[in-house]
Amino acid sequence: MRDIRKSFGSVVVLKGVDFTVQAGEIHAPMGENGAGKSTLMKIAGGIHLDHDGEIAIDGRPVRFHGTRDATRHGVAIIHQELNLVPGMSVAENIFLGSEKVRGSFFVDRRRQLQAAAEFLEPLNFRTSPATLVGSLRIGEQQLVEIAKALSLHIRILIMDEPTSALSVGEAERLQAIIRRLAGEGVAIVYISHRMEEIFEIARAVTVLRDGALVGTVPVAQTSRADLIRMMAGRDVQEFFHRGEPGAGNGRTRGNGDAEPPVLSTASQTKASPGSRRASSRRPSSTPRPVRKESGRA
Repeated sequence: MRDIRKSFGSVVVLKGVDFTVQAGEIHAPMGENGAGKSTLMKIAGGIHLDHDGEIAIDGRPVRFHGTRDATRHGVAIIHQELNLVPGMSVAENIFLGSEKVRGSFFVDRRRQLQAAAEFLEPLNFRTSPATLVGSLRIGEQQLVEIAKALSLHIRILIMDEPTSALSVGEAERLQAIIRRLAGEGVAIVYISHRMEEIFEIARAVTVLRDGALVGTVPVAQTSRADLIRMMAGRDVQEFFHRGEPGAGNGRTRGNGDAEPPVLSTASQTKASPGSRRASSRRPSSTPRPVRKESGRA
């Protein structure tokens, strides 16, 4: 993707962004909320059609006319909110819109069940393809979405927050499958707000800020603090309260981990009027209280 630009009315959300993913690579777009990463991926998946810039696959320019067209070019997107029909079986969901038929009109259910089992088997899916999707756990539904994408012979798989609703065990299982798909040559675009996952699974990171490209870096050559600095546009220490040690003096805490600054800002919650009056009498260097006991802060 080159020089991608997108606006919604007068609001510019992408400002000439470049993004490249290689076959067999797990690449993570990152940025704060509103940075433009989801919009960029919806353009890549054929959801947003009205945009400027160029999309190329294997060096050949393409222009998608919808999600089906993107799928025909080998690009599929799995949304955070899964796009499955609960009242239909696993096999029916996998082949929805591309049913296997007998003659011209009749769905060949036996063929669909057999073909679905073939796509599900490498994913370690242990449930019958005849099972209703609505009875499955979220982790199992994720596997159905992946099997659906594989049935379409995709080459680029975009995954938006794939582990957000999964248990630790389900997330580890999914990541193992993603690594195997990448090992088979599928390009994976992996969007996650969990930075530890990015360092575990991704090879490269592309950071966006306010709709603009900040840069692309190999995961092995960056750190958590570096990525936060790229996303925020300022040094990590600026996340501290003013007056705290390390604020505005060029220092960071400990090993540069961003967790303390983020947790520090989280304490600035809206207090009751009484709490604000009590806290306003304290020196500015003292953290604001979040509650009072017996009329004293």
